[in-house]
Amino acid sequence: MSGINIYEFDALTTATPGSEGVDGLHTVPARVYEWLEGQCLRAAEEREAAWLRLTQRRGHRVIQVTSFVGVIRAPDGFQIEVLPKVGKAIGGGAVEARKLLIEMLCCLQAFRHVQTDSAMISAARMPVLEVFIAEFLRAVEHIVKRGLRSDYTSKQGNLFALRGKLLMAPHFRQNLCRADRFFAEYDEFSTDRPENRLLHAALRRVLMLSASHTNQKLARELGFVFADVPVSVQPRIDFQRVRLDRGMDYYTDALAWARLFLEEESPLTGTGHHRAPSLLFPMEAVFEAFVAKHLAKQLVRPLKLKAQARSHHLVRHLDQNWFRLKPDLLIRNADRDSLVLDTKWKLLNGLKANGTDKYGLSQGDFYQLQAYGQSYLDGNGDVVLIYPKTAAFDQPLPVFEFPKIKGLRLWVLPFCLSTRRIAIPGGASFAGAFTGASLPALSDVSGGLKLGN
Repeated sequence: MSGINIYEFDALTTATPGSEGVDGLHTVPARVYEWLEGQCLRAAEEREAAWLRLTQRRGHRVIQVTSFVGVIRAPDGFQIEVLPKVGKAIGGGAVEARKLLIEMLCCLQAFRHVQTDSAMISAARMPVLEVFIAEFLRAVEHIVKRGLRSDYTSKQGNLFALRGKLLMAPHFRQNLCRADRFFAEYDEFSTDRPENRLLHAALRRVLMLSASHTNQKLARELGFVFADVPVSVQPRIDFQRVRLDRGMDYYTDALAWARLFLEEESPLTGTGHHRAPSLLFPMEAVFEAFVAKHLAKQLVRPLKLKAQARSHHLVRHLDQNWFRLKPDLLIRNADRDSLVLDTKWKLLNGLKANGTDKYGLSQGDFYQLQAYGQSYLDGNGDVVLIYPKTAAFDQPLPVFEFPKIKGLRLWVLPFCLSTRRIAIPGGASFAGAFTGASLPALSDVSGGLKLGN
C-alpha cells in the first residue's frame, strides 16, 4: 500500500516532470487524482466543509488540501498523510510534525484515551493512521489479557434436552412426531455481546486498513481470540446497546477506537449522516483545544477558563436574539468576565508591519474581537488573538487600540507549541493571570498601533 506525506495547503497533481516537492506540489497517481477531483465536486454540491479545493499552479490544474490534517485514503488504498503546516516552520520534518499533531489531538475529547508516550514512539516510524491502529490494538490486547467479558444471551432452539422455558406453539409445530426434541428459549452465558462484536468487527477493519506488518500480525493474533464472537453487522445499533457493566472500564479505550474505525467519522468533521471519506481534523479546532487545555492549567486562582462561551448575541430583533457571539475562550473571575481570547491557526510574520501585509492579520478577526469586547467586557478591558509561535512570530505585537472605544485593547500573542505557554507582555493588565507565562520586556511591545479606517 503506497502513500505520501504532505502539509496543509500543499497541492496535488498528476505526474509532471520536475514538479515533485517544488512549492508544495506533490504527484499522485492519475486514478487517485480523479477520485480527489470527484470529492471536491461532491463537497461543493453538498456544501460540506471544503477539505480540498481545485486551483492552479504554474498554469496547471491542481487539488489543494486546506486546513484539515490527518489521513486521506483513496478507494484503492493510496494514503495521503496531511501534517500541520507549522511543522515546516519548527523543523524536524514529518516526524516532528506528526508527533506535534498527535500531542494536539490528545487534547480533543475523542482522543483523551491516547497513551501519549507509546503514540509518540510509534509516530517516529509510522504514519498517523498506523499510530491510531497501533493504539487500538494495544487497547484490545489489554482487554484480552484481562479477559473477554461474557453475558447471558437469550436464545431459542430445538434441543435434545429441555433447557429454560418450553415454547409450546413452535414445539408442537416442529416436534409433533419427535418426542426426543424440545423447542425452548434459554439463556446462554457467552462472549456474544455488543462490546465484543464491535471489537471483532474493528479488528477486521484495521486489518484491511493497515499496511504495517507489525500491526497486521497483532491484529490477526487478537482476531483468533474473538473467533467465537460474531462480527457486528450493524455497528450503529450495537454501539447503542453497549453496556459497560461494573468492572468493565478497561473496555472504554478500545471501544472509542472501534467507533472511529467502524463509523469512519472524523470526530470533528463527521456527525450524523455525514460519512467522512478519511480521518480528517480541522486544525482551527485542534489548535483551540490544545490552547484551552494548557491555558486552563496555568490560570491563577480563582480565575477559570470557559471554552465556547455563548451568553451574548450581536443584535436583538422583534424580541429575539440574533447572531450568537461565541469566543473560543473566556476567562472569568467569580461571576465576572475578565478576558476574551480567540485562537487562530495561521502563521504570522512579525516583521511585516507595512500597510499591505499587516503581519498577515485579518480585518474580519478584528471586527469579531471588537464585538466580543463590547458584549462580554462592556467595551472596557482586553481581548486577545492567539496564533502559533514561529521563528517569524515569536514576540507579542504592540497593543492595538480602538479609537472609538477608549477602554478596549486588543493583543496579538504567540503560543509556543513546544513549551505550551503563551507569551504575554509585561505591560498587559492580565499579565498576572497566568503562572509562569513568558513576559517579554515592556520595551518590546510599547507603543500602541491605532486602528483607523
